[in-house]
Amino acid sequence: MRKYLMLATLVAVGISACATSFAQGPAEKVVEAEQVLSELMAIPAKQIPARLLEDAQGIVVVPNVIKIGFIAGARRGHGVVMTRDADGEWSLPQFVTLTGGSVGWQAGIQGTDVVLVFTTRKGVEGLLSGKFTVGVDAAVTAGPVGREAAAGTDETLRAEIYSYSRSRGLFVGVSLDGSALEIDHEAHAFFYGSPSGELPRRVPAQAAELRHYLTEITPHGVHVGPGNDRPVNDRPVIERPAPVASPRQLETIRRSLLRSSDQLQAILNPEWRPYLGLPNGIQEPGMLPTPEHLSLALQRFAHVSNSPEYQRLTKRPEFQNTFELLREYEQAVASIRPTLQLPPPPVHLHEVRPN
Repeated sequence: MRKYLMLATLVAVGISACATSFAQGPAEKVVEAEQVLSELMAIPAKQIPARLLEDAQGIVVVPNVIKIGFIAGARRGHGVVMTRDADGEWSLPQFVTLTGGSVGWQAGIQGTDVVLVFTTRKGVEGLLSGKFTVGVDAAVTAGPVGREAAAGTDETLRAEIYSYSRSRGLFVGVSLDGSALEIDHEAHAFFYGSPSGELPRRVPAQAAELRHYLTEITPHGVHVGPGNDRPVNDRPVIERPAPVASPRQLETIRRSLLRSSDQLQAILNPEWRPYLGLPNGIQEPGMLPTPEHLSLALQRFAHVSNSPEYQRLTKRPEFQNTFELLREYEQAVASIRPTLQLPPPPVHLHEVRPN
């Protein structure tokens, strides 16, 4: 009886979650897609490598894919796809649905944010032409991560699609083989005021902002055209100086840092919460902490991280993510508020104090 009650509860919650996801309008989905993408890119050590983004021909973002599983599973999600034209410019977002199923001994409800990076024009054109089956119409593999990553499960970056996911709920990881991606013409017409394939009658601010953000995080120098289907590994690596963080990037890191810190604070006792708290100035948008307070917070995290007696804490993802994001935040702040590199002050004036 208890098993049947548990199954009924899982199904009821799953139906409710799906209904909530479907009820979201296209504008909300575009905003949510930008949030998923920006949080994926917030930590360079865990983001999509610049080399892969440089040659990406399309990116699909499907926030909160709902999966209900009990022996047989079902998957459903709504998101957006953006593609590059012949000049390497990103299109406005178009709407897609992701539908799939699975069979196995699994139980639970999972919400997973999914990002797919298409590396060939063939894959993008297949998706835009109609229904597209992941793993059938194009091979998919788990994407590599990190600043310098040039390889993951596929050392030569030859896959047609690379997948990234962030899971919440009872499952770990995501398998998309057999899932279908299909253009959502109804959502497109509602959002832009014109059918797919025609110029939009209006361009909502959410769409323009998402395209601007994708352009911002995508390295320049993309090669688009007939030769683009050669492996990424065969193309020259372009050396680029460390970028200056934009206000949008700084705000993305700040929001991710606050969310991760809240998760860390939730597992700490009252004595530890102030010690590993964030410095004042991070809580409000547009505000910056003093360099001294930011440095002190990083020193505390570093001291705890290097102490064997605190391994129970330092091995927790809540601690590791917060520490990593705090370092990224400091680097982003330093890039927009650099310290002047000056020679030593005049020796004969060292003892003179300004009034």
